[in-house]
Amino acid sequence: MFTWFIDNLGTIVVSLVLIAVVTAIIMTMVKDKKAGKSSCGGNCAHCACGCSCHNKAQQ
Repeated sequence: MFTWFIDNLGTIVVSLVLIAVVTAIIMTMVKDKKAGKSSCGGNCAHCACGCSCHNKAQQ
């Protein structure tokens, strides 16, 4: 078991770092969503969706 751990230490470390980064990104996205922040810039004049993503009250 210990030999397997040593042989795969690089993979384990990289995997843990990636899991931590993805978790931090998801937590930030959830926090921003709860705070009412949006991922778009809010410049509907240049948006291909034609402001269909925003309510009229927000504009």
